[in-house]
Amino acid sequence: MRVKVFNQLSNNPKYAKTLEWVKLVTMTGFAQVFVQAISLVSGILVIRMLEPEEYALYTLGNTMLGTMTVLADGGISTGVMSQGGKVWLDRTKLGTVMATGMDLRRKFAVGSLLVSVPVLLYLMRHHNASWLMSVLIILSLIPSFFMALSGTLLQIAPKLRQDIGPLQRNSVILNVGRLVLLALTIFIFPWAFVAILAAGLPQIWGNFNLRKISAGYADWHQKPDPQVRTEILKMVRRLLPMGIYTCLSGQITIWLISIFGTTRGVAQLGALDRLSMALSFITILFGTLILPRFSRLPNNSGLLLRRFLQIQAGLLAMSACIILTVWLFSTQILMILGPNYSGLTKEVVLKIVISCLGIISTSTFSLFTSRSWAINPFISIPVSVASIALGVTFIDVSSLGGVLTLNIMIQLIQVTMNVTYTLIKIRRTNNSTLPTEI
Repeated sequence: MRVKVFNQLSNNPKYAKTLEWVKLVTMTGFAQVFVQAISLVSGILVIRMLEPEEYALYTLGNTMLGTMTVLADGGISTGVMSQGGKVWLDRTKLGTVMATGMDLRRKFAVGSLLVSVPVLLYLMRHHNASWLMSVLIILSLIPSFFMALSGTLLQIAPKLRQDIGPLQRNSVILNVGRLVLLALTIFIFPWAFVAILAAGLPQIWGNFNLRKISAGYADWHQKPDPQVRTEILKMVRRLLPMGIYTCLSGQITIWLISIFGTTRGVAQLGALDRLSMALSFITILFGTLILPRFSRLPNNSGLLLRRFLQIQAGLLAMSACIILTVWLFSTQILMILGPNYSGLTKEVVLKIVISCLGIISTSTFSLFTSRSWAINPFISIPVSVASIALGVTFIDVSSLGGVLTLNIMIQLIQVTMNVTYTLIKIRRTNNSTLPTEI
């Protein structure tokens, strides 16, 4: 009797689909929890070993690394995901899409370096870093920068095919390597550039392994295709202006506290950022499990709306639980950072609110861009700039609490804009026949 029931369940499509999701979420979830635990240990090690002034330089360097990566991407990875979602079952065509995206990335990287390096050098000098230390920090960013650019593209093919296991193993080994290298160096050389270099060098091995994983699904011997390049650049033209704006607004807290605040304020914000980075596993899970499947959905407005609302409900419920937990245990959480940051009980809650809103905003943005939709930058940028200008007018941005409050307002506007735009695009979607595999 039990065998019969089991066989009936095994042959039930809904049961099979549910079981597949449970396996994927469990495998990816455990791997990402482990990865984030290692990352958190690495971050706390850096916070405790570096003096606040040195950690401020480390924070500025990593912030600029994020800016450089966004500028060098310019929407290329989104365009590759969008085009790859159309040919994900064809190894040759997918290889052409990947090769075209990688070629564009290399060209964009040069322009990103030319823009970002002078700005970082100015900020380093503004916070009293020596010329030698400033140059060493800039040089230490180079490996992380180039590896991050290729790494995101190398993951697209296995993500589209939902071959998650090898990606998770690679991520675990990569982060263990970072922790080991950091532990071997930071106690002897407690400097910002050493910590940055220790994080970037293991990525070289990680990217080499990613290329081998993706080779099973995309032929990397293909040459860039002009037609594919044109399609990707259509996305870039729509997303690059917003990407440039994101470089400014996405790190608005760091930029404002760097210019109007103190070096210690930069260090405090960097420490809080490190705590909130523990939530990045949510974005990774989303990009690995949810985004590729949403990208592959057919143009059926009812199905798209149902999946989108389910995703939003899940993100809201998860965010509420995270914020409540941090509010209840803020004192205990801050003990992790050490005595230099123990008084930031209010600020840590504000920072987690910002992070949760950012997760919702970024996830929603990824969903609609994966469908080759993009908000007109002449709408999105003025709205965002107006929100910043309004906030700066009425909020004191020279204090850490004021800067965080401003960022909450900005993120709320971003969430509202992204969700509204996605709902409008789904409503206007023309229905098509559903494929057998979604």
